[in-house]
Amino acid sequence: MKLALPLARLHQGWDRAAVYLPVLTMGLLALGSYWILRSTPEPQAPALPRPVTHEPDYFMRGFSVRSHGADGALLSELSGSQVRHYPDNDVIEIDQARLLAINSSGYTRAEARLLSTDGQQSQYLLEGAVTVERHGSANKAGPASSMHFAGEQLRVYAGGQRIASDLPVELTRNGNRATAQSLRYDNSTRVAELQGRVRAQLSAR
Repeated sequence: MKLALPLARLHQGWDRAAVYLPVLTMGLLALGSYWILRSTPEPQAPALPRPVTHEPDYFMRGFSVRSHGADGALLSELSGSQVRHYPDNDVIEIDQARLLAINSSGYTRAEARLLSTDGQQSQYLLEGAVTVERHGSANKAGPASSMHFAGEQLRVYAGGQRIASDLPVELTRNGNRATAQSLRYDNSTRVAELQGRVRAQLSAR
């Protein structure tokens, strides 16, 4: 009987401890979770986007690209010694550029030290020793013709259909030569508008 009493008390103690064991376990888990959260570094704030600057995001050397129509016919070709793209204004620049644009009314061939255009390539700005040759096929505006433009800056629009310059330019057509301070040419009408100190040399033919 002397041994049975301590054993009974021991069993009663374990029974009481078992009642509080789930509470103690939950407390330990809570403390462990709190310690893990305190030890985990705080998430970094998302980095602010870098401002877009006027610096090329890519460039290529020996650049050349062609576009073709649905029937496979060549529509345009653009090439140069180096091409650069500027992401802030989506401008493409080409050194030692050569451009060929072909349409139903003829073709335009141009060369310049620098050519720039936007991503849509709806117009081309040519700068530095610019030469543009426009060869038109016969249409309602007149027979087949050939024109040559030269200057330090020329702008070519809409597949070579329109050519313009706000700087001095030289125009040669069928042996006739003219110089002016500015130029507007529309191939659909075969009309060239020369403005500002216009000088002309007409062929004797």
